Amino acid sequence: MLLEREDVNPGHVDTLYGRTPLSWASENGHKGVVKMLLEREGVNPDQTDSFYGRTPLRWAAEYGQAGVVKMLLERKNVNPSQKVNAYGQTPLVWAAQNGYEEVVKILLERGDVNPNQVDTAYYQTPLSWAAENGHQGVVQMLLERQDINLDLADIQWGRTPLAWATVNGHSGIVEMILERQAVRTIALDNRNQSIVGPLRRT
Repeated sequence: MLLEREDVNPGHVDTLYGRTPLSWASENGHKGVVKMLLEREGVNPDQTDSFYGRTPLRWAAEYGQAGVVKMLLERKNVNPSQKVNAYGQTPLVWAAQNGYEEVVKILLERGDVNPNQVDTAYYQTPLSWAAENGHQGVVQMLLERQDINLDLADIQWGRTPLAWATVNGHSGIVEMILERQAVRTIALDNRNQSIVGPLRRT
């Protein structure tokens, strides 16, 4: 009913967070509302908010709203790899970090999403975040790809995905990564500590 009024701006941003109705609807997974807003002129589906610097896709990915992610990615003017906010984290990084397997799957099916894209704050890949937080299903999806970099260490701790899984006690993920022949099983972090050396298989 509101959108039927000529004096209602569907792309209006609030004064506290600088977020649009599409941004709020995307975060909360309201697919019907998202659909209506995307059909309106004056609605930018890739607009960043002023407080967090996040796009609607970024909000949807962070909160696991797979249906909304699909709808937004159908728009040609939505960048699926856009680095948003001060940390420079992409939608894939956020979905992997929070363990949203369906969202990760949707993003990985696209040819314009780099599965090894690092954020600018910690220099961690989606695999690194998923391994650190124990999201085994996401790790499995990433390991099934032939273009995954197993040994890229972050800049804060100097830890690889295997090191993160080991430090946090995610034994299932450790086993999964060790099954890959190309992975380094000895790695020193920024404190010059050998995190995973004892796990080398014979």
